[in-house]
Amino acid sequence: MIKKYLIERRSWILLVLFLEALTLVISYLDSAIPVLPILYIVFLSLLIFFIFLFYRYQKETKFFKSLQEWDNDLDVTRLADAESPFEKIIETSVINQTELLKRESSYNLMTLEQEKDDLLAWIHEVKTPLTAMSLMIDRIEDEKLKASLTYEWLRIHLLLDQQLHQKRIPFMENDLYIEKTDLKAVIFKEIKALKSWCMQKGIGFEVNLEGAEVLTDAKWLAFILRQLLTNAVKYSEASDIFIKSYGKDGHTILEIKDYGRGIDPKDLPRIFEKGFTSTTAHQDRASTGMGLYLAQKAAEPLRIHIHVDSILGEGTTFTLTFPKKNEFDHITGM
Repeated sequence: MIKKYLIERRSWILLVLFLEALTLVISYLDSAIPVLPILYIVFLSLLIFFIFLFYRYQKETKFFKSLQEWDNDLDVTRLADAESPFEKIIETSVINQTELLKRESSYNLMTLEQEKDDLLAWIHEVKTPLTAMSLMIDRIEDEKLKASLTYEWLRIHLLLDQQLHQKRIPFMENDLYIEKTDLKAVIFKEIKALKSWCMQKGIGFEVNLEGAEVLTDAKWLAFILRQLLTNAVKYSEASDIFIKSYGKDGHTILEIKDYGRGIDPKDLPRIFEKGFTSTTAHQDRASTGMGLYLAQKAAEPLRIHIHVDSILGEGTTFTLTFPKKNEFDHITGM
């Protein structure tokens, strides 16, 4: 701040130094003017000037220091009071702009909340005809037509579910309820929901759960598994998906392994990015690029680490590492 202040006041400083130098030059050229008294006067005037400069630095930079240290959090009460006319102009401008931003922010948040509520309400409304469609599909006798309609119904259901959870994720920590959860029950429920799709593609499941109980939120864990299992089924054909769990170093590990098309090594670092689909099958319209992104976002508050290993053309393994019990002490009971 000192450097900036000196640069700001350099014209005044240079003017004073020039006048003092001019006085010395005149006293040197004019023999009628004694040099020593002039030197003494110049020394005193410069000393007074630098003391005055230091005082003005303390006074003039107080407001700007507070402005520089301001966190831009729209709280203008933490700014120092403006004293000079120019500082008051800046203070008035900052306050006006801040109030405008507050109003716009409040309006945007209100609009966003309204849109979110409208979308959630719409999703819940759509679930009613979807349920009716499911009952109607069950009554169809043509098995081929029934399987095709069930598959399309399932796609719509999964996309709506994904959209619903996408809107809830920013506030999911308010919805967490950490408890002992039976992995087997959650996994088999999700497999059952995908049954018709798996039958159509000739996909089976082999499940071996050694660690069958974890400390987590059952609802959000089901959502994460739904995204991973859907991903495995989507990119597999006529092969089994292997699911196993075991304990390691106090953690419960869950692996979901498929023998589908796999992931290109250059894509692996990006698969959890929002909207990323693939570089090897970029024209695949069935992929939204949201499933793995949402699974990762939901896993973070649950302290679940998701790791992926894949070989292109051979298959993919997703590994979920659940936290130890003591890692949940600060959020248990949310």
